[in-house]
Amino acid sequence: MEYFVYGRDRPGTFGLKVRLSEEHWSFMDGYAELLVARGPTMTGHDDGAEPTGSLHIVDLPDTEAARTFAYEEPYHRAGVFESVLLCRFRNVLGRTMWEFTDAVDGYGRFLVIAMGESAPAPIASKHLIVYGELLALDGETRLGRAALVEAPDREAAAALLPVGGDDGRTEAHPWRFGGRPAQDP
Repeated sequence: MEYFVYGRDRPGTFGLKVRLSEEHWSFMDGYAELLVARGPTMTGHDDGAEPTGSLHIVDLPDTEAARTFAYEEPYHRAGVFESVLLCRFRNVLGRTMWEFTDAVDGYGRFLVIAMGESAPAPIASKHLIVYGELLALDGETRLGRAALVEAPDREAAAALLPVGGDDGRTEAHPWRFGGRPAQDP
């Protein structure tokens, strides 16, 4: 079962996040083979951008394992996250972010979350990196959809996951492919 885990950073915790980075990576190393997607959301796409959150889509045996992944993670335990969105994830494309092959020079990458039960299907696009439905932890109740996408800007990214009805809202966050940084020999 796949789970969507998005921790939103508490303002002013960047330094704490930096201090905990090795602890975070050691924790994530234990899940490396189970990850479908990972990476930080950012304030923007330039070199001076700072993280605003941390996304992981991970294949785990059950909800208890998902809660352990989400709430025992060092950033969460230390209070870096203001909130954590933990949902089941139905991977519609059936691939990982590493299987995405249609990258376009000059496009940014975004995490797009469209909450609301009546959200229509995404606009067909070869720029969907990972796309799926967000479900309650019971796996039954549909909460919305989420996608990692490439787009020229935030507005174009959000347009790939339109919302329907009065109950919907879409948010788009600049996002980067994640993974343990290369270590110098």
